[in-house]
Amino acid sequence: MAFRIASHLATAVAVIGLTAGSAAAEEQVEVLHWWTSGGEAAALNVLKDNLKKEGVDWKDMPVAGGSGVQAMTALRARVTSGDPPTAVQMLGYDIKDWAEMGVVGNLDDVAKEGNWDKVIPAALQEFSKYDGHWIAAPVNVHSTNWLWINKAALDKAGMEPPKSMDELFTMLDKFKEQGITPLAHGGQPWEDTTLWEAVVLSEGGMDFYKKAIIDLDTDALSGDTMRKVFDDMTKLRGYFDDNFSGRDWNLASAMVIEGKAGAQEMGDWAKGEFLRADKVPGKDFVCIRFPGTQGSVLFNSDQFVMFDVGDDQHDAQMKMAKAVEDPGFQVAFNTVKGSVPARTDVSDEKFDDCGKKGMKDLAEAAESGKLAGSLAHGHAQPSSVKEAIFDVVTQHLNGQLTTDEALKRLPEAVAAAQ
Repeated sequence: MAFRIASHLATAVAVIGLTAGSAAAEEQVEVLHWWTSGGEAAALNVLKDNLKKEGVDWKDMPVAGGSGVQAMTALRARVTSGDPPTAVQMLGYDIKDWAEMGVVGNLDDVAKEGNWDKVIPAALQEFSKYDGHWIAAPVNVHSTNWLWINKAALDKAGMEPPKSMDELFTMLDKFKEQGITPLAHGGQPWEDTTLWEAVVLSEGGMDFYKKAIIDLDTDALSGDTMRKVFDDMTKLRGYFDDNFSGRDWNLASAMVIEGKAGAQEMGDWAKGEFLRADKVPGKDFVCIRFPGTQGSVLFNSDQFVMFDVGDDQHDAQMKMAKAVEDPGFQVAFNTVKGSVPARTDVSDEKFDDCGKKGMKDLAEAAESGKLAGSLAHGHAQPSSVKEAIFDVVTQHLNGQLTTDEALKRLPEAVAAAQ
């Protein structure tokens, strides 16, 4: 492969080469993934069935754990032992890391045939390509800057969905008057930062988000706009219930579903919780972009990376990559996952109102240059920088740092992590 870095992780490359010749002759893909919930598993069956029609058997390697951390640990063990899987579900900078090791396959031929350059947003291609070559097939696009609102509580407040931070605070005050938790929140670092990055986008716009989060500009990380962000976070903290610390995100979603809370800021995977509870968009809950962020999208994307396991498996890998980008699969999977298709040319006919909005927002943001990777979900910075920001955001939200201290610590933590 022209873009292999032979000097990096040479041992892993060598052991992969040793195992390639002993691969089974029949076409088969062994797939490492963490989609283990009922809806996700059902959606994956569409992909399995499509491959079966192409004469490709599917060998499942599920690794539970929604963040993918456990899956990456399992992958490292497999590669080190000289037995890499055929394909692996990956996110963001993990894709870049494995590509740099020189152990991934080349998808250029199937990408050219499928016109991926034209139908997959450039922001996703930043992770789907390495050294100019396609190395991953994106399955979906999740976006993180959503607000999920209990419709009954909103109607009781006599309000329209908020379009600004000031209107958000007004709505939350009205929810407080109703005797419910105004803002459901799960107190885990990634959840704290999912909320924080939405506030960054709301207060500063996409140009500021990119300057602060993508470029890590010191002045942006410590200036007046970031001060407003941290002040907003302090105010938002006042709308949480006392038991938020350590709560899982789906339990916060359940609070909104059950009417115990008015709203939750969370990525669009939260929609799956509402749908599984037989709630209907527009009737039982409202989905809007986080106030002040309409027109911009912060994303993360699940992708399948094909490992370099030998020429005899190449055809099966290409069939799988092609099947992943098939519009029928993109619809079948994403309608249950809560995400939207990675392809911008897929019809929205079978998606609900929130899905239709998500697809429209994605296409418009990609066209306008207002589509950027989510920090909280591994698409804006490598893990070392991400974790450094997590620490500051969570400490500030929990009252361990004042805003002044956070503004000083944030650029220091980022610099130390780079």
